[in-house]
Amino acid sequence: MKKKLMIALTAVSMAVLFSSCGKVPQAEIDAANVAIEAAKTAGADIYVAEDFAALQDSMRSVSENVEAQNGKLFKNFDKVKEQLVVLNQIAAETKTKAEVRKEEVKQEVAALQAELTNLVAQNNELVAKAPKGKEGAAALEAIKGDNSLIETSLNEITELVAAENLMGALDKAKAAKEKALAINGELSEVIAKYSKYRKG
Repeated sequence: MKKKLMIALTAVSMAVLFSSCGKVPQAEIDAANVAIEAAKTAGADIYVAEDFAALQDSMRSVSENVEAQNGKLFKNFDKVKEQLVVLNQIAAETKTKAEVRKEEVKQEVAALQAELTNLVAQNNELVAKAPKGKEGAAALEAIKGDNSLIETSLNEITELVAAENLMGALDKAKAAKEKALAINGELSEVIAKYSKYRKG
């Protein structure tokens, strides 16, 4: 009788063990998906794209392990649960990284906007000082046109920032700065040569 009771208790405890190990940890999977979505909402897919791709790869690995266990007679999701704990930590870190990077980009764009505003003003002043000879007139008109395009870019950058398209704003600001610096260099060189020529 005692032996039968022991066998019965062992069978029950084994069944409990296998049922606890053999159940898909759906709540943990759902929590991980929520954490990944939170990272995406923070802009992780844009600002820390590599980290976000690695996060998605980790989730795919979890799904593959779940499928592999589902195909077994005695399922054990302990490894999946361990993966999910790590994945949740990585998702939280990725979200924080994205928020930090987004703020950095925002500040970078703001700094470039200020630089561009100054460069446009400088270039307008240089245009006024530049020699107005026959050859120079056409070149100056072209430069004025380029300067106007940079001023238009400044407005577009402001609109992109307002629309939360910070990476687009950053790319446009960098391109506009490059153009503005080229104009600045060209005008400064022409004025310097003209001044030297007049002194000579």
